Amino acid sequence: MSKPKVLQIGALSERFNRELAECYEVTALWQRVDPLAFLQEQGTAFELLVSSARFGCSAEQLACLPNLRAICSFGVGYDPYPLELLRDRGIVISTTPDVLNDCVADLAMGLIIDTARQLAAADRFVRAGGWPAATFPLTRKVSGKKLGIVGLGRIGQAIARRAEGFAMPVRYHKRCQDLSSPYGFEADLLALARWADFLVLACPGGAATHHLIDADVLAALGPQGILVNISRGSVVDQPALVTALLNGHLGGAGLDVFEGEPTVPAELFALPNVVLLPHVGSGTHETRLRMEELVLANLQAFIDKGELLTPL
Repeated sequence: MSKPKVLQIGALSERFNRELAECYEVTALWQRVDPLAFLQEQGTAFELLVSSARFGCSAEQLACLPNLRAICSFGVGYDPYPLELLRDRGIVISTTPDVLNDCVADLAMGLIIDTARQLAAADRFVRAGGWPAATFPLTRKVSGKKLGIVGLGRIGQAIARRAEGFAMPVRYHKRCQDLSSPYGFEADLLALARWADFLVLACPGGAATHHLIDADVLAALGPQGILVNISRGSVVDQPALVTALLNGHLGGAGLDVFEGEPTVPAELFALPNVVLLPHVGSGTHETRLRMEELVLANLQAFIDKGELLTPL
């Protein structure tokens, strides 16, 4: 019995690539000399596609896949997919929600603490031999400070629950108020930024949130405020953020995502009040394994029943 054909846009872990190849007839698109030319010639052969929030599937690629029925994506981000085109063509897409909530929320709290207490900077201070000659500067307390969250989905709620352990008052901003939430709703993003000591971004990427955090929001957060971004780099106007940090108009930033990553603005490298991470929110052995398992489970569920387990 022949294996189902699967098109894989980009490489994931060696473990995932191996398990996928064991169960399906996989075409690794990234290994083709001219991926687009290959799709133009043989794209009609594929009904199933595996990708990720990093690689997505472009409208140009999608046009070469007239028989595509389902996309199983690794991660919770869906901004690199042309969702309107998928809806128009009746192509369903799954992501990997919930299984990464804890690790991303843990990282958000870590960035809050690290940026306020400057743990990474203090580590560099000790390693550079600075301690015998000087006292490390005082930093800022975390417990009891006001936390604003932009986006109160699964990850945002997990961050809010962790903040309760630090006795932090929590308010949130999103398009619609969540009447079941115990946290304060703020319809005005600028008002939330003015109120907050820490502003954490936990909203989706895409056109609706592109540069949502602009110079005005950063000014409202102010020279004592700290921005933490574990969502998407596109949510922040990155040049405005760099300017605000260099000019002292923003107190600090903890960043796991960037526009145009893996490129990071070099101006941020020397700032002790900025923590820079290489998009590792879900980057633990346990969580990545569960994400891979969910991609495979979605794929098999669609083959067996024509339905996805975690459709977008």
